[in-house]
Amino acid sequence: MKTISSCENIIIADANYIDRVAFDLIVNFERMIGRRIPPADMARWLDCIALDGGIREGDNKIQVVLIHRKETKSLANFAPSDLINEFHEKAFKDHLGEFSITCLPIEDIVNADDFFLDVMETICSQQDVKRIMIVPDADNEILYNHIRFALRRQNDDNKHITVFSMQPMQGGKFQQEILGYSLMNAMGIKAEELQ
Repeated sequence: MKTISSCENIIIADANYIDRVAFDLIVNFERMIGRRIPPADMARWLDCIALDGGIREGDNKIQVVLIHRKETKSLANFAPSDLINEFHEKAFKDHLGEFSITCLPIEDIVNADDFFLDVMETICSQQDVKRIMIVPDADNEILYNHIRFALRRQNDDNKHITVFSMQPMQGGKFQQEILGYSLMNAMGIKAEELQ
């Protein structure tokens, strides 16, 4: 985790969850607006998450941590999609700064919820980290409650933490944003198409 903790801005996302949510949005919006919806553009999605988390244009360094089940090799509803060959230890730069991506598979010896919490708590405890954007499996109420309680124990009031979910959830010592908006943007779904 040394490469993760040295960055001031960190996005932690459950890759399997965002892929599942992207699939649900594609299916629903294709029916609703009557056109094919492309896979979500990963770089565009990360830009939206960063913006929603408070990062502004500049020469920022943003570490992205994609946590995924060990057997998951690619994301079916994102482009690019290959976790190992296209994401892991890769980076891209745009108007917000440089995004460096690390993929962490969940090994068989650990529970997925515990692994996500451990990564999140380790990152939150790093003094250098100032802005954290967390995209957990918010459908998992037990995990979400553990996250709320873990973030409540954070003593550093200088950290700006944003948690993303598909609907407003019970709050805590963090900001909340709706995950669906960033995914819709990354799929090219425009607000006027929904009217």
